[in-house]
Amino acid sequence: MEKETLSQYYILLIIIPVLCGTLARYLTLIIDYRQYPSYPNGYLIHLVTGFIASGIGSVAIPALLERNFEAVTFLFLATEQFRDVRRIEKESLKDLDNVEHVFRGESYIDGIAKTFEARNYFSLLVAFITSLTMHIIPYKIMWVNILCGILTGILTIYILKTFSKGKTVGDIADIKLTEITIKNSELYVGDIFVTNHLGTDRARELINNSGIAAIIYPKERYFSRILDHNGQRQAIIFEVCRALGLKRYHYTKRDYDTGRIAVVIVPIIYDEGAFIETIKKTPLLESIKKSPRLMKSKLNI
Repeated sequence: MEKETLSQYYILLIIIPVLCGTLARYLTLIIDYRQYPSYPNGYLIHLVTGFIASGIGSVAIPALLERNFEAVTFLFLATEQFRDVRRIEKESLKDLDNVEHVFRGESYIDGIAKTFEARNYFSLLVAFITSLTMHIIPYKIMWVNILCGILTGILTIYILKTFSKGKTVGDIADIKLTEITIKNSELYVGDIFVTNHLGTDRARELINNSGIAAIIYPKERYFSRILDHNGQRQAIIFEVCRALGLKRYHYTKRDYDTGRIAVVIVPIIYDEGAFIETIKKTPLLESIKKSPRLMKSKLNI
């Protein structure tokens, strides 16, 4: 009888954390501001990898309890395979870039791939902490054990989600709709010169009648170095064109004196609110962020 109870305990010690870890992976998919993946097979791939990561996290505690250190070593080695997830995602997104109207850009692709790798560790940690909590609570009262494990898993999901939440363009800049002005073959957004490639009547008519433009105002002067990065501007254009569609032209241009960024496209769907909101929610690329404290530091050489 004792053996049967112990067996049931170990089964719950694995199943509940796996479910919590997989749920964590699902929640990070449905709230992803990049809207990727956006197809059923993509969801399946990431849910399965999240399930595997959860399994690794949940099995670690029972393996330690059984003093099966070989199994623990194997589990840690298995986490190395998550690097392949990043590599596969990176290769897949690069291949997709070749058929997009607007490129994501290598900086954006690298950020997405790293995010998906990190979220597997997200699932692993949720499962591990849930399993650890269920082991610490006396298992003679099974429902208390399960309830504490689930509550701890939910709390861990919330903490990790809050900790890992990245910033967006709207956090460092104000975005305002701006009028488009065309002078001969020159295009202006507000007072910012964008391009002089509007050499045909058809191009001028299309942008004048169907174009939509905005200027991004950095809230602090040092934020302009982030917005001026080619990878960040490419990410903004990509998200806007994917949200509204692209009929023909798209441009970004920086005002070197003030650090403002002009964005203009000719969309398929003309929606000013969605245009501004999409720019605001475009994520800041981790590869180009830098603390202003480091920028102000003085090196004594």
